Amino acid sequence: MFQKNYFYLVHIQYLGFRLHGWAKQPGLKTVHSLIDKTMRFALGHTNFKTMGTSRTDAMVSANHSAFELFLNTELDDLDAFLEVFNKNLPSDIRALRVQEVDETFNIIKTAKTKHYEYLFAYGKKAHPMSAAVMSFIQSDLDIALMQKGAEMFLGKHNFGTFVTKPKEQTQFEREILISEIIPNSKYTANFFPEVSYIYRISSRGFMRNQVRLMMGQLILLGQNEITLADLERMLEKRQEHPLMTIAPASGLVLERIDFDM
Repeated sequence: MFQKNYFYLVHIQYLGFRLHGWAKQPGLKTVHSLIDKTMRFALGHTNFKTMGTSRTDAMVSANHSAFELFLNTELDDLDAFLEVFNKNLPSDIRALRVQEVDETFNIIKTAKTKHYEYLFAYGKKAHPMSAAVMSFIQSDLDIALMQKGAEMFLGKHNFGTFVTKPKEQTQFEREILISEIIPNSKYTANFFPEVSYIYRISSRGFMRNQVRLMMGQLILLGQNEITLADLERMLEKRQEHPLMTIAPASGLVLERIDFDM
């Protein structure tokens, strides 16, 4: 039986465009599978276990995420390990830092706040290279109306309509701490459109596809396909029919995770 005697929190970032999400899947390149493959080279053995904190979907990126590393031997030099680990990781995954934690730390149960950003633009089709990190809506959007819609998500609501395939024990009531649409001045590239936007959203807990479903309704709102009253009804109780519009995955970035440590 594998004995877990040493515990480390490894902070990472990755571009998700070519990857099939975090979770391991047979025959597919995922963040977790590539991390475990690289870990075998960095440690020189297979006597370890890794556990992630957030299961991002295919094509979703992370500016800051983390996983817990369990070992039965101590890492003597964290900086040296970080260097070797990064040297062997593929170019679209980078380890930021490694910190030792104790046996009381649990990456799944430790309270945390997740901050997401959704990068988007609209109008004329943009340069194809932008597609890895930015979503494009090829129609006009009423950004001011979308900003009002984003404000409606703030606070505690029943988000039962904004989830894909919930389990019986899923708690639909969630508290949104930040929900706003702002002009993008953070992400830049010479092939980006001149004007783009970021939808910023933060909470201590999100359900499966919740952010992309929320963003999808904001896009419909900006296209005048739904109204603010429609959005309000979605927040009052779980709707009978599932939402059909979900924002593309490639515009979504897990900006950072704050742990209560």
